[in-house]
Amino acid sequence: MTERGNLFAQQEANRKATRRLVAGFILFVSWLGFGGDIIWYLWSSSESSARVSEGLSPAHVHVVPGFGIALMIVAGVMAWWAYKYGAASLVHATGAQEIIDPQSEAEQRLVNVVDEMSIASGTKRPRLWLVPDQAPNAFATGVHINDSHIAVTQGLLDTLSRDELQAVVAHEMGHVANLDVRLMTLLTALVGVVALVHNSAFRMMNFGGGGRSRSRSRNGDSKGAGILVIVLLVVWVISWVIAPLVTRFMAMKVGRSREFLADAMSAQYTRNPGALVSALEKIGGSTIAPKMIPKSSAQLCIMDPFHSTWGEREGKFADLMATHPPLRERIARLRSMAYLPNAEAIEAAPASIAR
Repeated sequence: MTERGNLFAQQEANRKATRRLVAGFILFVSWLGFGGDIIWYLWSSSESSARVSEGLSPAHVHVVPGFGIALMIVAGVMAWWAYKYGAASLVHATGAQEIIDPQSEAEQRLVNVVDEMSIASGTKRPRLWLVPDQAPNAFATGVHINDSHIAVTQGLLDTLSRDELQAVVAHEMGHVANLDVRLMTLLTALVGVVALVHNSAFRMMNFGGGGRSRSRSRNGDSKGAGILVIVLLVVWVISWVIAPLVTRFMAMKVGRSREFLADAMSAQYTRNPGALVSALEKIGGSTIAPKMIPKSSAQLCIMDPFHSTWGEREGKFADLMATHPPLRERIARLRSMAYLPNAEAIEAAPASIAR
């Protein structure tokens, strides 16, 4: 059996990929903030030494990493807000109603499935919500494993069989058990603060220079920060120019890795990866446009509810734009776990028999 077909190997591979991506993401954002403070320290230290060598009083040396700390504080405030209010605001934005006392056979079936998957995943039963939308979809939210929410649309209840519904709920329980919502809340906050600072800084920045810049340029070669500082400054400025794209790309990569992991968790909880294959095919094949799910929350759904054209493309730019992995790749992995032939093998079967 291939590693891709082994669900536990796939889970571990996705966790490793996530750890690498998150580490890279945090290092890049740290460089955006504290890199500026390092450059400022090196430059001010060089200026101060130059003044002392000329018999002048030393200049102020930048020691406190104010820019990096400020960036982290803003990110922390945004993350705190999302952490505190994000789950409730998202659920209410969809117009969802909490299912406490099931009013129909379909709702009772959903409650039973959620209870089963809570036991299978070993997590506390999440609060359950029904979104009045005919487009089939589902999402999980909540940053605490003991205070989580799963929302499904009316269209999902009307479209899926019990096994398929169980597989979708297990996928969302996988997100809950792996604390994916907490992780994506943090990364989304970092992406937001980078975009905010990027836009503000580049509106205020005066690239034309002024008297102060010209004064420094006269003494730059002899008393300036030196080649190292110049190189670091160029790299840092370029990093800020591309920062919104880089942070979005890395956050999307983490999100797609977690989707693969949740698929594998669904297979583990239900022991029926084929049911999730069937469910994803039905959800992906739906032509009903969502009316209640906001576009800003598309990445939380089991599939992109808006069926973006980037979702089925491959390549770096598609990785930047798509909120979910390609459906065919998800299905191929699940089919491998279920020992089912992939689509290409099915299409080629008649020709093989004929020969």
